Amino acid sequence: MKFVHISFRFEYTEHIEHILDENGVSDYVRYPMVEGKGQDGKHCGNQVCPGNFTVVQAMVDDKTVDGLLGDLSSFRKRKKAHEHLRACVLGISGGVGL
Repeated sequence: MKFVHISFRFEYTEHIEHILDENGVSDYVRYPMVEGKGQDGKHCGNQVCPGNFTVVQAMVDDKTVDGLLGDLSSFRKRKKAHEHLRACVLGISGGVGL
């Protein structure tokens, strides 16, 4: 089991959710409209620092991670505006699914 943390520009939420669905990741937590800093500065949802990020976190089966990361990488490379996407994978042991 792996813990996957994905951050991206909020306007791409539907695209990222589609990638999750295509990879069979049906259980996740989404934090919409969070503040952050990217390669072109801060994004705080105001006129001075426009834009926001969204964060998705999920526990993903080991066999699913490579395909998910491949699809996220392909999405990231498609457009310059997608370059804000970041994904981090951490190994976990003993995750509890209630």
